[in-house]
Amino acid sequence: MAPESSSRQRLPFEPGGKGSSKATAEQKSSAKSTSKSARTKQKAASPKQKTTSAAKRDQPADKSASAAIPEAVSSRMLRRMLTFSGIPTAMGIITFFVSYYLVVNQVVELPSYFVLLVTLGCFGLGVVGLTYGVLSASWDEDRPGSLVGLDEFRVNFGRMTSAWGTKSER
Repeated sequence: MAPESSSRQRLPFEPGGKGSSKATAEQKSSAKSTSKSARTKQKAASPKQKTTSAAKRDQPADKSASAAIPEAVSSRMLRRMLTFSGIPTAMGIITFFVSYYLVVNQVVELPSYFVLLVTLGCFGLGVVGLTYGVLSASWDEDRPGSLVGLDEFRVNFGRMTSAWGTKSER
C-alpha cells in the first residue's frame, strides 16, 4: 500500500491543499518581479520592439499546460474506465438478447421486470465502473499501479475527499 505522508510530493495536476498558499505567495512575488523587469526592458526598447513585447505580454500564459493530466496517466485511466465500465455495460446489452432468445424459444418464462432489473443493475455497475476506473489508476506518471487498483483507489479517493474539504473551507 502506498503510504500517504505530508512529505509526499504533490502531483502536477493535483488541486492545492493547505500548503498551497505558501507556494501561491511565492509564485505571485516572482511574477511581480518578472513583470517589473519586463517593464524596465520595455522602456529601453525601440518603438517597434515595444509593440512586439506588448503583444507578447497581452497573451494569456499557458497555465493549463502545467495543470494538465500527463498522457501516460490519461491513457491508464482510459484503459481502466473501458474495462471496469465496458464489461458490465456489455453484459447489460447481452442480457436483452439472451432474454429475448429465452422467451421466444420458450426455454424459460421470464417476467419483464426481471430483464429490466438485471439490465439496470448492469448499467449501474457500468456507471460505478467509470468512477472506479479513474480512481483506481495510479496518478503517478512513473508507477503503473496494480492490476485491480485497490491501493491506488484508497490513495486517490483520499486525495479527492481532502480536496473537497479544502474547497468547502474557503
